[in-house]
Amino acid sequence: MSTNAQRDIETRPWSGPTRHYDIVKEGVIALIVVTMLVLLLAARFGSPDVPALTFKGWATADPADFVTTAAGELAGTTESAGYGGPYNKGGDGQNLGPLRPAKTIGVTIPVDPANDFVITPLRTQNQPAQVERALEKWSKASTGQQSSWAKAYTDAIADPKGANGDPSKVSGRGFGPVPELSNALLAMAQSGALDGILDAPGRFYSTDNTKQILFMGDGGYLDAAGTKYHLQGNQWGMINETGNYPGQQWLIPVSFWYQLPIFNSNAESGLAATLTANGDIVILSIVGLLALLFLLLPFIPGLRSIPRLIPIHRLIWRSYYRKGKR
Repeated sequence: MSTNAQRDIETRPWSGPTRHYDIVKEGVIALIVVTMLVLLLAARFGSPDVPALTFKGWATADPADFVTTAAGELAGTTESAGYGGPYNKGGDGQNLGPLRPAKTIGVTIPVDPANDFVITPLRTQNQPAQVERALEKWSKASTGQQSSWAKAYTDAIADPKGANGDPSKVSGRGFGPVPELSNALLAMAQSGALDGILDAPGRFYSTDNTKQILFMGDGGYLDAAGTKYHLQGNQWGMINETGNYPGQQWLIPVSFWYQLPIFNSNAESGLAATLTANGDIVILSIVGLLALLFLLLPFIPGLRSIPRLIPIHRLIWRSYYRKGKR
């Protein structure tokens, strides 16, 4: 067809059927429908707008747990103290067969729970005379003496025939300055000062919450919040940053494996116990292997033939293949 003939066809008045079309009306209807769907789905499946956990909230809601945890940090008996790499040399970390990445890489984010969570925060502020004396007594004692004091205090708190978990009911001697230090940190946390000090010491902004999470994770407050919002390893919950919707759906390929009983069992021995103890590294390896499998799919004989052997695409594009296309 010549250029003139094409132009003539394109400029002819339309003589076919017409229909009234209100694009503004359709746009408004679509906007309303989509908005309602978003609100309904967000209300049903969205991440709850949960305020951030704080040390002030912890110390106010459960002071006994806070004091017990602070004493445990001084004793070196908390999970953080025995975690190992990349924070300290307290443990070997998780393993994948003979591989122990955390131990091999070593300490890259040094964390000393006793000093970082208790002693250093206390020294950042002017303290009452008895607390200053307690800090001085602690600093002059040997590491063994410090551990002995703190261990005796945590044991006294946990004694079912004595304090039974309530530090205020501990009696006796042999605890050194540990009770004064733990209670001073409690007062500091209840005032809100501890949140600011652990958040960004010496900096106006901070995106590194490692120490806050480790300290709070050593107590029962964070764990209780996780249970409340269905975020434990044997639950199906996921949560996004505070105020954002929906939740972290992109975590499903990782979160899915934690729901399997073999990765969150209470077994003390056997394969289930091994996989539970090393769940993080095993699950990340599985997800990494699956991701690599998808990336290399076009190059793997057999797998790359699946579309030809199971021609689902022909069902989707059936109108195209109905015309005899190959």
